[in-house]
Amino acid sequence: MKRCPECRRDYYDDTLFYCLDDGNALLEGPATAKSEPPASAGGQFGDEPPTAILHSTAAPGEAPTRAQISTTDQTAIFPRGTEAEPRESMGGLSERHSLSAHRAAKPLAALFVVVLILVGGFFGYKYLSPAKQINSIAVMPFENKNSDADTDYLSDGLAESLIFRLTQIPDLKVSPTSSVMRYKGKETDIAKIASELGVDAVMTGRLTKRGDNLNITVELVDARTNKSLWGEQYERKLSELLTTQREIVTEIVRKLQLKLSGESEQKFAKNYSESPEAYQLYLKGRFYWNKRTEEYLNKAIEQFKAAVDKDPNFALAYTGLADCYGVLPYYSSVISSEFLPQAKAYATRAIAIDGSLGEAHISLAIAELGLWNWRDAEKEFRRGLELSPNYAIGHQWYGQYLHIHGRYDAALTENKRAHDLDPLSLTINSDQAMIHLVRGDADSAIEACKRSIDLDPNWYTAHRWLALSYFQKGRNSEALAEAEKSVDLSNRNSGSLGILGYVLAQTGKRSEALKIAEELKTAFSKRQAKGTDVGWAYIGLNEKEEVFAWLEKDFESRNPTMPFRLLIPPLNSMSEDSRYKDLWKRMNLPE
Repeated sequence: MKRCPECRRDYYDDTLFYCLDDGNALLEGPATAKSEPPASAGGQFGDEPPTAILHSTAAPGEAPTRAQISTTDQTAIFPRGTEAEPRESMGGLSERHSLSAHRAAKPLAALFVVVLILVGGFFGYKYLSPAKQINSIAVMPFENKNSDADTDYLSDGLAESLIFRLTQIPDLKVSPTSSVMRYKGKETDIAKIASELGVDAVMTGRLTKRGDNLNITVELVDARTNKSLWGEQYERKLSELLTTQREIVTEIVRKLQLKLSGESEQKFAKNYSESPEAYQLYLKGRFYWNKRTEEYLNKAIEQFKAAVDKDPNFALAYTGLADCYGVLPYYSSVISSEFLPQAKAYATRAIAIDGSLGEAHISLAIAELGLWNWRDAEKEFRRGLELSPNYAIGHQWYGQYLHIHGRYDAALTENKRAHDLDPLSLTINSDQAMIHLVRGDADSAIEACKRSIDLDPNWYTAHRWLALSYFQKGRNSEALAEAEKSVDLSNRNSGSLGILGYVLAQTGKRSEALKIAEELKTAFSKRQAKGTDVGWAYIGLNEKEEVFAWLEKDFESRNPTMPFRLLIPPLNSMSEDSRYKDLWKRMNLPE
């Protein structure tokens, strides 16, 4: 056995010559009795934790000092001002030999301590530090393993229900259905999806239906680390779908360790319907609603009406009806006065059932906006966004309201908020382009249009606004090419035809523009075009009497798009005309 003369540590490995703690030369056998306190240990007994002693750093002629390292479970503590005793020769070894060995070992000992601290710190940070909070999530459309279009409403609807539930949590960003639907049927690349949507976590799922039996498999992945946070498989009856979606959302909240306020927890746990049949009909309604065409909006109305027949107190289904009737005038040429009052009535019914439903207030605001009830519209927008601050559609439409009222900076702020929540929305990007056009910022409008086209080259509305933006910049040939592309992609949509007629007339192709005007007049007689569509063509032909005649027709039918379109070039070029000001005044808008 060997022992260090300084720290009294015993070593049983005879191949060691120097102490691993302080570098002193080891002696054979114990130098003092174990119970005797070593003189250099400050009264510390040999069976107590050892104290490592560093060599003297005193300058020649100064009293030597000793720095002690008091070892603890976590840190090494270096006290100051402790005096050291003079060293003596030990076991026949010269004092010079001892000091030389001690000094030679000092860098090794110090390096060893530093390495221990660094390694400990690294692994402590990596494995013991808490994981960064997940603040955003995307719920992908469930894969329909039946490959049956008739059950798509279940796979898509379940995802949408989960999204709706999660949006009730104020501090959690949830990608809306309009964004995640772009990934339906595509290979799931978690990292890519998370990057494009700007989220921390992604949930995927699969659904199989056999008769009345459902097999639902879900997985939640932290996209930052590509680690699975949770996965589960559910065997349920179709009638248990409503209960199952609540179970899934509850588990997501638990795994993400989200803290809910009392109000949020109450909204989160709310049971919107007790009828499984009504819930399934509601899912079908939302499935059709998301397709946003006149045909599918009418199908959605059928499903939502069937849902409220099953459950007359189903507020979400009434909200669905309000949404359909509220946007039909924008997606078709139906007479607004036949649809917007119904949108208002259904939204009001939903609020009467559940006043805390932010989406219902937004639906009412959209109806009031179309009815030109500006003050009521703003009140409902504000209330809806207060209750559902993460509702992208609410921010988008409120931005449109602000745009109509000339509050362009505020409109862009709302549009940006909508874009942050739903970065892949084609309509939100197109709305931003329209606001920039009205402000006279054609360059920014071009950028916004190109973002939409990057997302979907076939999005004809972006090509329409891009045509006007190019024309504002004097890039006439590019403007004409984009206008023609918009018409081709939209299957001769009346709005796109109106812009094409304008560009043709302004670029010297008058006869072609006149043909477009006649085509639009025929479409208007069949309720397939709006007066402003015809007006766009005639303003290009510089026939203002015709322009105002067709604008008056839109006013008479209470066309909800009229306030927006009057602000867009080229119609806003007539803003100094008394007839233009009169129309503006009759719509109760500020000059």
